[in-house]
Amino acid sequence: MSAHTNRKVVLNQRPQGEIKDGDLVIKEEPVRALKDGEVLLQTLWLSLDPYMRPRMNDSKGYMDPIEIGAPIVGESIGRVVESKSDKYSVGDLVTVYSGWQEYFIIAGDAPMVYKIKDQGAPLQAYLGVAGMPGRTGYCGLMYVGKPKAGETVVVAAASGPVGTVVGQTAKKEGCHVVGIAGGPDKCRYVVEELGFDACIDYKAGNLDADLAAACPKGIDVYFENVGGEVAKAVAKLINPGARVPICGYVSAYNAEDQSKIETPFHIFGALDPKPEHRFFLVTEWQDKHQEITALLAGQVASGELKYSETVAEGLDNAVEAFKGMLNGKNFGKQLVKIAD
Repeated sequence: MSAHTNRKVVLNQRPQGEIKDGDLVIKEEPVRALKDGEVLLQTLWLSLDPYMRPRMNDSKGYMDPIEIGAPIVGESIGRVVESKSDKYSVGDLVTVYSGWQEYFIIAGDAPMVYKIKDQGAPLQAYLGVAGMPGRTGYCGLMYVGKPKAGETVVVAAASGPVGTVVGQTAKKEGCHVVGIAGGPDKCRYVVEELGFDACIDYKAGNLDADLAAACPKGIDVYFENVGGEVAKAVAKLINPGARVPICGYVSAYNAEDQSKIETPFHIFGALDPKPEHRFFLVTEWQDKHQEITALLAGQVASGELKYSETVAEGLDNAVEAFKGMLNGKNFGKQLVKIAD
C-alpha cells in the first residue's frame, strides 16, 4: 500500500437541473502500491470546464456519461511522485485527464498524457489558453471558421479561455473582432486588455441593437460557446457563406430536460441560406497537440497572448467554483489549485 491517501470528488447522484448538495461528494481512499510500468501523479492544478456538466447526465452525447461513484472528469496538471516506468522520472510535470482527485495512477504508456516543456509560461496556463481550451479556440477558429482578413468574427463567452484565444487569434488574421460577454467589467477587459474591436454585454438588455451596431457588415464567422438568445441574435446578422464552429452551448447545460432545448443546430440550420455550421472536438487535431501547445505557450511567455483566470483553493472548493462558472461568476479560466 502506498503512503498516500487520495481524496476525490465523485458523482453521487445525477443532478436535476442545477447542481445541488449531495450530487457531488468527496470520498477518501488509500492509494494502492504501484505495479511495474506504472506512475503515480499528484495533482497540482485542476481545470474546470463547461463540458463536464452534460457528462453528469444519464444521456449519451459525444462522450459517455460519468458513472455513479466515479470521479468527475477533468484535465489536470500532475507531478510524478513515484515511478516504476522508464518513461517518467520523479518530478516530471504532465497534463493528464485525471479527474477531480488529488492522486492518480497511470500506465507508463497511457495515451493523452503530455510532458510539459518549460517555455516560460505559468504552469497553470497549460490548462487554459496554452492548454485544451486554448487549442479548442485556435483549432475551431482556424480549421472550421477559416477566417479571412477583413471579415467580421464574433465570439461568445469572449472573456473565457476559449474566447480569449479565438478573439486574439482572429485579430492576428486581420479580422474585425466582436466579443459577447456578461457585464461591463468583462466587456471592458475584452476590449481594453485583449484588444477586441468591440464587446457586447448580453446582460444590458440591448443585445440585438448593440450587436448590429458592432457588426455593420454582418457576421462572417461566429464561434459558438453559449447558444440561446445570443445565438438567435447572431443568426439575424449572419452573412451568406458564413461559418459557425460550434464548441458548445453552456446556456443550456443546466436544463432539466435536454431534449427540449433549442440548440445552435436548430437555430443556424433554420436559416436560408444555411451557414456552414458544425460541432467540433479539439481531438480532431490531436496530431497537432504539441505543435499548437508550443505555439500558444510561446505567445503566453512573450506577453503576446493575454488572459485572465479565477483560482479556487483546494479540492473542497471545486464544486462551488464549478457551479459559479456555469453561472458566469468566474472571470477568465476557472482553475482549482490542489497542491504546490
